[in-house]
Amino acid sequence: MTPATSWGRYPRAPEARQIGLHDRHAALPHVAPQTLLAHGLGRSYGDVALNEAGVLLRTRGLDRFIAFDAATGILRAEAGVSLDDILTLVVPMGWFLPVTPGTRFVTLGGAVANDVHGKNHHSAGSFGHHVTAFELLRSDGTRRECRPDNPNADWFRATVGGLGLTGLIVWVEIQLARIARPFMWVVNRRFDKLDDYWELDAQLGARHSHGVAWVDCLNHGRGIYSAADFVGPGAPLPTAKPSTRSMPIDPPISLINGLTLRAFNFAYFHKPLPADGVRPALPFFYPLDGVLHWNRVYGRRGFFQYQCVLPPAAMREASNALFDRIARHGLGSFLAVFKTFGNHAPAGLLSFPRPGATLALDFPNQGERTLRLFNELDAIVHDAEGALYPAKDARMSSRMFQRSFPRLQEFAGFVDPKFSSSFWRRVSA
Repeated sequence: MTPATSWGRYPRAPEARQIGLHDRHAALPHVAPQTLLAHGLGRSYGDVALNEAGVLLRTRGLDRFIAFDAATGILRAEAGVSLDDILTLVVPMGWFLPVTPGTRFVTLGGAVANDVHGKNHHSAGSFGHHVTAFELLRSDGTRRECRPDNPNADWFRATVGGLGLTGLIVWVEIQLARIARPFMWVVNRRFDKLDDYWELDAQLGARHSHGVAWVDCLNHGRGIYSAADFVGPGAPLPTAKPSTRSMPIDPPISLINGLTLRAFNFAYFHKPLPADGVRPALPFFYPLDGVLHWNRVYGRRGFFQYQCVLPPAAMREASNALFDRIARHGLGSFLAVFKTFGNHAPAGLLSFPRPGATLALDFPNQGERTLRLFNELDAIVHDAEGALYPAKDARMSSRMFQRSFPRLQEFAGFVDPKFSSSFWRRVSA
């Protein structure tokens, strides 16, 4: 079995016994005194899906579809089914994921456990808002069918966004979104500073179901705003095959540095913008999936992703402060994504998506230099009463975690005593 690691390649894969799961009706393995944790396709960036000195339950073997109603779009599948598997099945029948993160190579169980979000939170909320049911298997052998409106509704809210700590998610049922064709009408607009983002977002976000911006952190938050909607019925359009390009080498050092970053950001910002028009849906939702193993570009030391959300009252001032601090350190990110969440109440007790603006950044691992910057960014987010995203984290403090999730104490009562993670032990110490 391949070693378990995070997508950010930091921290390095800790020692952990791995057990593959293949039968959803089977009991959990007895591994006392070790703890358990589900592990899917390994796309979490830090240690939320790692369990040093414990046992990882590899869920990819739970890969069966259980039921699909092509008339209503209700799909039930085992937790190890990937979002890519789902799209392959349902897109030809006129359905799509209601919410999707920036990669389709995550499992259904992982999408629930991290309550993933996409480019359409302002219009559709997070993934958890579209989950209609799931089965939760606890270490004491009990099984709960959890729904948002049944007697297990409290377990539903604890498990959605619950980081895999409430037990094993065995299967998941979701409501898919109807589409006419797998294509998007996309508009792109360039903005010269972060203040202009808000005006564009107010205009385009109100008119389109999807919206996101790439930003240049080293140049006053200038960037490119993209908004989109699925197209309506019409003549068939040619579909592009998924890319098979791959990062061919594993360099010993990061290829992202001050020189390459500034060159990339300049070229990307000044590239001719395509005219408003129809684009295939998959490249719009998953641009990085077009390059397999793209995480290798950061070298063998790996990289950090830093994602925060800033509440509406503080998001403009705090986002400017974040960009100013990053520019002063000279540690910009070429994968910098900025978007505005809608006013949907969090789907789970530990759900990260909430009203406000969210910024996601990738940084090469430069040791203490990078960590010093993060501590300064944390102070800005903390003072703004914002939050950090556990699925993207490899170093937040216990204090910051508690600040980010005010219902943490309530959630702790649902944690399975046999389930744990490297992340959980780090932030709950």
